[in-house]
Amino acid sequence: MKTNIRKKLNELESTAICGNDISSSVLYVSALSIAFAGQYAWITLLIVSAVLFLFRKIYGEVVGALPLNGGAYNALLNTTSKFMASFAATLTILSYMATAVISANEGIHYLHYVIPSMPIILATIGLLSVFALLTIGGITESAKVAIGIFLFHLSSLFILTGFILYFLFQNGFATFFENWNFPNQEGGILTAIFLGFSASMLGVSGFESSANFVEEQKSGVFPKTLRNMWVIVSVINPLMAVFALALFALPVLHSDSYQNTLLVEMASHVGGDWVATLISIDAFLVLSGAVLTSFVGVSGLLERMTLDRVMPQFFLKKNKRGSSYRIIITFFILAVSVLMITKGEVTLLAGVYTISFLSVMILFGIGNILLKVRRAALPRPERARWLAVFLAITAVIIALLGNIMMEPTEGNPSNLTVFLDYFIPFIIFITFMLNRTVLLRFFLKFIHYIFDPIRRLVYYIDKKTLTFINEINEQEFVFFTKGDNIAALNKVMLYIQKNEHTRKLKIVHVLKKGDDVPKNLPLEVNFLGQEYPEIKIEFVIEEGLFSPELIQKLSQKWSIPVNFMFIGSPSDKFQFSVEELGGVRLVI
Repeated sequence: MKTNIRKKLNELESTAICGNDISSSVLYVSALSIAFAGQYAWITLLIVSAVLFLFRKIYGEVVGALPLNGGAYNALLNTTSKFMASFAATLTILSYMATAVISANEGIHYLHYVIPSMPIILATIGLLSVFALLTIGGITESAKVAIGIFLFHLSSLFILTGFILYFLFQNGFATFFENWNFPNQEGGILTAIFLGFSASMLGVSGFESSANFVEEQKSGVFPKTLRNMWVIVSVINPLMAVFALALFALPVLHSDSYQNTLLVEMASHVGGDWVATLISIDAFLVLSGAVLTSFVGVSGLLERMTLDRVMPQFFLKKNKRGSSYRIIITFFILAVSVLMITKGEVTLLAGVYTISFLSVMILFGIGNILLKVRRAALPRPERARWLAVFLAITAVIIALLGNIMMEPTEGNPSNLTVFLDYFIPFIIFITFMLNRTVLLRFFLKFIHYIFDPIRRLVYYIDKKTLTFINEINEQEFVFFTKGDNIAALNKVMLYIQKNEHTRKLKIVHVLKKGDDVPKNLPLEVNFLGQEYPEIKIEFVIEEGLFSPELIQKLSQKWSIPVNFMFIGSPSDKFQFSVEELGGVRLVI
């Protein structure tokens, strides 16, 4: 019997998937840190590296003790309540959503440098769909693409670094020292470093991704991915900030064009158009890799949440390659809808991206503390020191406050406002899912409160109506038969069935003294009873002479009005007229 064993990811594959996200930050974080910290940007990026070093142990301890997909969600699920875990998961999903849309859109903008005629929004949707299909195809297939992008990115940065070093060797570091002595921005050095650090913390987005698909990694790979990502961020981001400050004056670096495409401008400055084109293509590819990271990370997280019944079980369906394709398709639709709502102005998502990501890091640190306190006996391969955990959480809180306090650009809402616009609907949905049985019971009570009085009224009307119907049907009818003519009797039954509301009929034969009952009549009445089971037939033999007096006597005796008594049409030999019979009806 064959078993379907899923191939797990090795160190290079895992590093590539999450490394594309974190390494793509070099395309914007250097310019961002310079915008806020000026000549101290590289210092803020080194501080970020130090904070990330502390988080290596924090993530390593939590995931080592609880090696399950879900990241911060998994950490809090096993140490606090499902609501707190879902709160962290909501932030993570928002972070992935913003990462996917921003990275795809920015990647297309970089490619637009090479292909100016390309439509931005349609191309962005196309890029999102490509990586959605790639993820549906399986994580190992995704990893191959991620490795190609990752190695191309590192090679491109290596080539760019070579050109920059050659340029600086020829032209010197005069620009860097001029920038270093540039007058401090308003607020002083500490304010510049504070704001620069807050903005620069975006450069570690992607560090949490590895924890969200740890179950897909081979044993021992996870801590290596953390180490590799830390090395990448610690070397590339500060180095590119130093290079930028060595190539261009600060006023130039603060201009919009340099803020948006700093590395392309650096490449063009030191190597000409072909190096700028290379970096543009690299930027497109590595930002595409960040889109892939979002799809892989959110797939692992939502699958875990679905298994824990936080999300609808609809998402558990997998294809032949083991991919949760319904999760991926839903995330793709969400990303495209956000792109269309923002009309391609995805910089509006910066607040969602920033606050979500930093909040997740804080919650992961809290999860580490709770793991130490509440699950102290749980074995783990490494432990983060208490001081390191508190320092790391404090640093990220400072960065979060810095981003919330930042002045919004003219015409745009604040980061916190944009974040709440997306966060509130998400958390309402998650709250509903967590409390759905309580809410459904409340809904039932509300329905009963509204409709029970109506139901009681309907029941009362129903009961009264049925009683009335029964009273009508209880009225008994009489047919006086002269003999055993089954055809005539059947006509009577058909007439009553079609025209009268009754369940009772007396078939009466008036017998003169000394006469015998027609021999077939009882059998025929019995037969009719079987053919018309809905009508109860009673066969009655009445001695005497059929006359108006007899009719009146039987009417009083049985309490049946004369007009509910039937006879066949009399012949001309009949001694009484129809009028004398007092209202008896003729039915045949």
